[in-house]
Amino acid sequence: MGGGLHSFSVNVTWTGAGSEGTTSYTSYSRDHEVVVEGKPPLLGSADAAFRGDASRYSPEDLFVASLSQCHMLWALHMAARAGVVVVGYSDRATGTMRVESAGAGQFIEVTLRPQLTVVGDVDEAVVAKIHDDAHAHCFIARSVNFPVRHVPLVTEVVTPR
Repeated sequence: MGGGLHSFSVNVTWTGAGSEGTTSYTSYSRDHEVVVEGKPPLLGSADAAFRGDASRYSPEDLFVASLSQCHMLWALHMAARAGVVVVGYSDRATGTMRVESAGAGQFIEVTLRPQLTVVGDVDEAVVAKIHDDAHAHCFIARSVNFPVRHVPLVTEVVTPR
């Protein structure tokens, strides 16, 4: 992997101006596109609670997803390093955001609920260490100023073939 700096570039284009633009808080759509060169666009909007389109991804959805994805990728890395064969992974991640009366707000916690499906009988202490090490290495979790908790669910075991 190596050290050094890594740069990431994302283009966000607002598509919701309509005919009136921002003449009022209710006159415009929150719709936008998130584009990373060479990848399909993500259709974004504000969360429905903030006048957005619930069928599109909100920044809050993507923020919680980025924490979950980062943990998963590191957990898979740590499992491979520990000799644990993972053949399935899922997570039901949730985030809690507090909005203040003036409208500003912030996330106050995210909880990840990763579940591994592994080959063979793996000690739960080994699985816990995999998740602890993943959490300690996750770039995104290390970049936020609130707790990111991980509560591993019961590990499923599949019989080796």
